[in-house]
Amino acid sequence: MNIYEIDTDEHLIPFEPTRARISIEVGAVVRHDKQVFQIAQLLDFQSVIGIEVETGRSASLRVSELSAVEPDRVNGLYVNHDISTISSDDWAVAQKRFAAIRPFINNAITAKDSVEKRAKELGVDTTTLYRWLERYRNWNEVLALVPRKRGWSIGSSRLTIEAEKIVREVIEQHYLNVQRPSIQSTIKEIETRAKALGINPPGASAIRARIKRIPEKHVLRQRGYADRARNRHTPSVGKFPGADYPLAVIQIDHTPIDLIVVDDQHRKPIGRLWLTVAIDVHSRMITGYYLSLEEPSEISVAMCIAHSALPKEAWLHIHNVDGDWPVWGFPRVIHSDNGADFRAENIRRSCSNYNIENVFRPVKRPKYGGHIERLLGSFMRMVHELPGTTFSNTFDRDGYDSEKRAALTMGEFEEWLVKSILRYHQVPHSAIYMSPARKWHLGFFGNRELDPLVSIPPRPADPLTVQLDFMPSFHRTVQAYGVQIDVFYYSEALRHWINTKDSETGLARKFVFRRDPRDISVVWFYDPVLKQYFRVPVANQAFPAATVWEFKAAKRKAVSEGRQHIDDALIARLILENRVLVERASASTKKARRDAQRLKVHSKNVTPAVPIKNLPSSLEPMLSSDGILLDEIDLIGDIQ
Repeated sequence: MNIYEIDTDEHLIPFEPTRARISIEVGAVVRHDKQVFQIAQLLDFQSVIGIEVETGRSASLRVSELSAVEPDRVNGLYVNHDISTISSDDWAVAQKRFAAIRPFINNAITAKDSVEKRAKELGVDTTTLYRWLERYRNWNEVLALVPRKRGWSIGSSRLTIEAEKIVREVIEQHYLNVQRPSIQSTIKEIETRAKALGINPPGASAIRARIKRIPEKHVLRQRGYADRARNRHTPSVGKFPGADYPLAVIQIDHTPIDLIVVDDQHRKPIGRLWLTVAIDVHSRMITGYYLSLEEPSEISVAMCIAHSALPKEAWLHIHNVDGDWPVWGFPRVIHSDNGADFRAENIRRSCSNYNIENVFRPVKRPKYGGHIERLLGSFMRMVHELPGTTFSNTFDRDGYDSEKRAALTMGEFEEWLVKSILRYHQVPHSAIYMSPARKWHLGFFGNRELDPLVSIPPRPADPLTVQLDFMPSFHRTVQAYGVQIDVFYYSEALRHWINTKDSETGLARKFVFRRDPRDISVVWFYDPVLKQYFRVPVANQAFPAATVWEFKAAKRKAVSEGRQHIDDALIARLILENRVLVERASASTKKARRDAQRLKVHSKNVTPAVPIKNLPSSLEPMLSSDGILLDEIDLIGDIQ
């Protein structure tokens, strides 16, 4: 049997990553159920009016139920690959190409003369620059700019040089005119000129696609809307550099919560939690967070970024919160301190692929993190009203027994946190003279006096791909026993790659694996040929779903006891023994209760991409774009 054929082994069910995005703007084409619609009107963050392409009927559509219509795959492109599979040299080329087109991506004019001037500066052909720009806009990832594989040839679907010239001339002379002719009129004009020259006219969809790619600012100016172009696209002076529109800049930081929480079982104190939170500087909206019992690490940053970028409907549902949190999309800049967790290579490269710039505040210059610091301060003052608070200083804490008065479990506190975030969004903010929710809304919809600043950000079509992109990655060879990352993993998905040599170096070939440190019982293997992920379990099936911290603790114990043969079976047994000890001691010691609660939290399988808990094994659903379960949950059920 070919190892890539689907069989009864759930670990051979592949997961194909996709970084497609669901565009929420007038004119965008989306799917709803099995029908294709074109968005005709934006009602709010929850609803749009769509026109079904086939029948022409209009319908009100829920944004959370829309899915992407992906562009056709082009052979040779590295889109939707795992970014860690790209060599440093190829990635450098992609970054260089992206730098070349960067001025034409974010609120910049891409008139023909500007592109020609830029091409001349860089010493490349103008058509090459247009091609790079088209690739990036089609796929929304820098991976699309990685040099193509050898042997790729241009497909027949591209316009001929003559047709491309006619399209450009008509758009510039006819469409971009103060008389403001319609797109349909432009299409007819192109067809007329093409037939007059004996050329097959390009399709209407190709023409519409090229018109859509023209920056709005340039269209408004050329069609006689100079004032509107200036008001909408000229940045206003702000207190934070570059934070002139929603998602231009977000700040991320960590803080210990000024509250003692209790465990679920005994409801006795287990200590404080850590909160990682992200705030949009322009509107002061909270874009995402991550709550944990562990101190901040790379996974804290990864989960916070994923939570920020993904829709929140399912997240609110599983936390029993009735309300709206209309925040999704990737920021232009992530601003943070200089901690190693923010500077992790995997985080930085994944951010780069999503066109997110990492900016680190100057050392010992706390004022550069003022927005997030003030937010955290405001939340801590709210926390000080909860039972079990530690307050912020010893003077306020004098005479107050925090542990004795602790009452909230981690789950209860998180529900309080989510509700508090939604309440914070609605309260007027002194620095912006309105509520964050209102500022956020104005940025995308405007009002009678103010035009929108930017379009509603596209929604990521696949939550799990976003989450995997930011999870820690490893490069390992595949041996007869499988692969070793602390413990040994094996699946039939690896068998084809055992002892494979790199064709260029002749050395053992290394492959990309990704793992969530909160559950090391499974890793994700990226197959470089199929461009798909496979879940690979621990080779020892008796190995528990343990965290990397449990593994390290068990290994230290084995070493301290002078064990001669330390293998996965021994580590598994020591992990289980430690859990028994923790369970027995949890009624009497705070550390044991904290360890027991940490294990329980990780076992719930709750992440931004998989916002579910205690899922019955009989279910076989799959997540939709907003995290709602549909089918084939086995593909993602082990992510924690």
